[in-house]
Amino acid sequence: MGIEGYLVISALLFGIGAFGFLSRRNAILMLISIELMFNAANLSLVAFNAYLPAGSNAGAVFALLIMAVAASEVTVGLGLVIAIIRTRQTAQVDQYSDLKE
Repeated sequence: MGIEGYLVISALLFGIGAFGFLSRRNAILMLISIELMFNAANLSLVAFNAYLPAGSNAGAVFALLIMAVAASEVTVGLGLVIAIIRTRQTAQVDQYSDLKE
């Protein structure tokens, strides 16, 4: 499979993640959709890395950076979501309107 195949799959995964984020109202499912978008970006970087010169590892470095950001996002985001769910007794983000104040 060439770079086009990787980019098509990456675009599909990113689109599914974006649709999931915009259509869901559950905070945990929204975090999962963000993770799917991060993984789509990693897949496109893997395809990008195949077309770099032989000694360059720029794509792998960017992929590791995205993985580190995704791991920290999951840790902080899930901690915040669980704290909000414990106080509000719901995971539906539509009912968090009092957090705007």
